[in-house]
Amino acid sequence: MKKDDCIFCKIAAGEIPSQCIYEDGLFKVILDLGPATKGHSLIIPKDHYEDLFEIPEETAAQAMVLAKRLSARLMEKLHADGLNLVQNNKETAGQTVKHFHLHMIPRYKDDMQNILWKPGEVTQDELALIKETITG
Repeated sequence: MKKDDCIFCKIAAGEIPSQCIYEDGLFKVILDLGPATKGHSLIIPKDHYEDLFEIPEETAAQAMVLAKRLSARLMEKLHADGLNLVQNNKETAGQTVKHFHLHMIPRYKDDMQNILWKPGEVTQDELALIKETITG
């Protein structure tokens, strides 16, 4: 299933050129046009799913297995020192293309990227309340 106005659907279908580093029946993996670092790649399902909440669990699991395999290759071939996997959902979380995709971002010492967050502070009582809200 493809969405006609989705750029990632068009890339996955080969309608828009890309630098593809892997492709199978379910996924196309391309180099990002606005890379955070050398080798920054996107795992894109060929079927359209807006985000993590729409993608079938089996397909999401297959994306993670593929990420594990390709990330190891990126690390080895590009001599990266680390790697981030990033997957954003909804605009507030940084999702700019409404098509599920998983970023593989090789990391290099002193690459000046900051894919981190400032840890907040929380009490044990607050944690207990949040836990109850989620599980209760």
